[in-house]
Amino acid sequence: MLSRPIRDLGLRLEGTMLEKYVQQLYSELAAKGLSRFRPGVYLSDEWACPDREPVIGVPFYLADPKIAELEKAINDLEDEREILMYLRHEAGHAFNYAYVLFETKEWMDLFGPFDRPYLEDYQPVPFSRKYVRHIAGWYAQKHPDEDFAETFAVWLTPESDWPRRYAGWPALRKLKYVDRIARELAATPPRKALEVAVRELPVEEMGTTIEQFYREHVSDEAALFADVPVAELEDIFVRKGEDLRPASAFLLEHRKAIVDKITYWTGVRRAVVRKLIETLGRRTRELELFVPRTREAQTLVEVVAFATTLAMNYLTRGGFTER
Repeated sequence: MLSRPIRDLGLRLEGTMLEKYVQQLYSELAAKGLSRFRPGVYLSDEWACPDREPVIGVPFYLADPKIAELEKAINDLEDEREILMYLRHEAGHAFNYAYVLFETKEWMDLFGPFDRPYLEDYQPVPFSRKYVRHIAGWYAQKHPDEDFAETFAVWLTPESDWPRRYAGWPALRKLKYVDRIARELAATPPRKALEVAVRELPVEEMGTTIEQFYREHVSDEAALFADVPVAELEDIFVRKGEDLRPASAFLLEHRKAIVDKITYWTGVRRAVVRKLIETLGRRTRELELFVPRTREAQTLVEVVAFATTLAMNYLTRGGFTER
């Protein structure tokens, strides 16, 4: 499979578990009264809504169990909750593009100019009440378009109870705007026809092999992780004692949960946080460090606090230690 072009794998959304989630998205849109808005969903290289095109791209690896296992080993795999969160977020982009809301004065007054430069590395203001929280990383602060998509996703999520949760927040104005505009457009056909939306890099056009895809998408930041501190690990883990477990195995077991939460609360890119935890795991193996099984809960707290501090150093200084 690794050597075959992705377009030749016969991947399709129909008949996979993804189809169930897409149908749930459509049910949620219908429950909100959006009877004329059903964005198409297709397999692509990543989660995306092509620029100003009301159609949703979903990662191809979610359509095949074997490729999904490979993704899980390399980048961690989205669970059901995360898949639905991403679908709601991308539906927000598609709704914006379908009704060309980003060109209106009210939209720009609330969210900002649509043509603002799009920066991959941005410095969020943690806990800002001007923005909603949905997917990891204070993502609404990245760009006005992302701000709207995140606001739409929170509004769409069943039982989000957004009027209560965001009461007193400046972000509540944005949620009320989405609620009102959705009611106004409920029975209105999209200004940009959904059936002619242009798909960007559909799976049937992906000529790269699985191996090439992952080699291109796994970043090489060896120099960045060379300065991850080592001495402090010996304050967290031990070298000898009774009823011990390898620290590297302990970190591997909890890696996804640690990465999920540090990414969510700090805003540091997931790929960076994952590589940080993997680096810590490798260093503990080299140093032959262990975890007493009777202290696993306390050790997990220490590891998360330590790794979060390093992530914040990276966010504010561009590195894990002082340079």
